[in-house]
Amino acid sequence: MFQMFTRNPRGWKFKKLNSEEVRQFRQKAASYGLAPIVTHMPYLPNLSSPRKVIYNQSVRSLSAEMGRCAELGIPYIVTHLGSHLGKGADIGLKNIVSAINIALSQNDSSAVMLLLENTAGTKNSMGSSFEDIRRILDRIKQNNRIGLCFDTAHAFAAGYDLRTSESVNETLLNFDKVLGIERLKVIHLNDSKGELGSGRDRHEHIGLGHIGEVGFRAIVKHQFIRDRPLILETPIDNRRDELGNLRRVRELAQ
Repeated sequence: MFQMFTRNPRGWKFKKLNSEEVRQFRQKAASYGLAPIVTHMPYLPNLSSPRKVIYNQSVRSLSAEMGRCAELGIPYIVTHLGSHLGKGADIGLKNIVSAINIALSQNDSSAVMLLLENTAGTKNSMGSSFEDIRRILDRIKQNNRIGLCFDTAHAFAAGYDLRTSESVNETLLNFDKVLGIERLKVIHLNDSKGELGSGRDRHEHIGLGHIGEVGFRAIVKHQFIRDRPLILETPIDNRRDELGNLRRVRELAQ
């Protein structure tokens, strides 16, 4: 499995898919056994935005992405939950719930599931705690079409300890209690450059950050994680590349 963008992640504009692009994508995905495929929403949309122009563009972007995934046969879309830009969490909650309800109502394909990703607790962000995500879930009408993406670096930066076997188990049991582990579809496996509770959304190579190898060994071996899709979003620099991080995860999982 792998994660991709179906369009330019740093812009609003995109071309509609044509039938030949769709045919080739589906054919190649099937021939290489690439499943499940995950797409990530572009970076510009802010589903919590109090600014009407940005909010409306964001809703259209989410709805369009759901349609594109249905065409391409991609089952999962990961979305960030956005920022209320200082207007308050209640405004952010109202906007993101409305945005998701609108996008779901405009796309009737039950084959595409929207995955809400936990955030790092940066200023004005939505969804950094499991309870915050629960409040969003409880207000979405087509609740069965919503899943979750758990980002380890974000969780750690938001204050969820993942450094030991005991703390990993405690955090994941809490996730299950508040959100339901059955909703967890994808894990973003990233170490953290920021310390526990720092609120810094800075990813690091597996084992080289503040979570560390002991924590990641416990994470990848945990019963809630080991059989679920793992996606690396680690840096690429002169210390280690993507293949190096893949090798390290496999070594820790043994």
